[in-house]
Amino acid sequence: MVLSREMAAGLSASGAGQLRKHEGYRSRFLPRKRDLIVYLPAIYEQNPQLRLPVLYLQDGQNLFDGATSFIPGMDWHVRETADRLIAEGAIRPLIIVGIYNTGKGRLGEYTPTRDKKMGGGRAGRYGRMLIEEIMPFINSEYRTLSGPANTGVGGSSLGGLLAIYLGLRFPKVFGKLAILSPSVWWNQGSILKLAARAKLRDRPRIWLDAGTREGGRSVENVEKLRDVLAEKGWQEGRDLHFEVIPGAEHNEDAWGRRVGPFLQFLFPSGETAV
Repeated sequence: MVLSREMAAGLSASGAGQLRKHEGYRSRFLPRKRDLIVYLPAIYEQNPQLRLPVLYLQDGQNLFDGATSFIPGMDWHVRETADRLIAEGAIRPLIIVGIYNTGKGRLGEYTPTRDKKMGGGRAGRYGRMLIEEIMPFINSEYRTLSGPANTGVGGSSLGGLLAIYLGLRFPKVFGKLAILSPSVWWNQGSILKLAARAKLRDRPRIWLDAGTREGGRSVENVEKLRDVLAEKGWQEGRDLHFEVIPGAEHNEDAWGRRVGPFLQFLFPSGETAV
């Protein structure tokens, strides 16, 4: 079912979206348990026939509640932003799944290669957990649309590194990528080599950004990733949005300000469900 801008606005105006939490999710690929938190827009309950696209975001505790966020009181305000944009008819109604990180296990799980000093390198296992376990679980619990055109993955910092890795490795699964301030520096920029070697017939739509006050060579590194993507065929303004945000720092407040823009780029209201 494809919703017009007027229909989406009318259905969602009567209430806010809701959050459902699944605690202690276990995987056979990674040892640590983690929580899942699921955002459902108001129209999900109002229209029991409706199936929706899904966006999977990392660091789930930072997305909806300042009380659980890494920096207390500073979260991404994803529910409020999605509610507003859906009510305005600016984006497609969608389900957003926040996957909690596992604290000390975060670095190992979010990095695609192993660094000699810092370890890591379990992103492949994380990808199997997401694709073979979490996604089927979400599809069984909620009314979802399938296929890459209806499935996105995203994150910030190491979560952004993980998301670009998963998107490049599994383009037939993830057709939309939200890559905020990715840790391109990891293991001497190994993601740049992985991206350059990637053999892709399908190119996911990518939001890629960095802030000017993140420190180090953050902007320069993300520009290098942008350049590699351009060499692989991505075109800015079509399937790639690249942006350097003046004054933006490396924290939840800065990333929260980009939720609205990346949702509008990845899930525009005029897009047809397939």
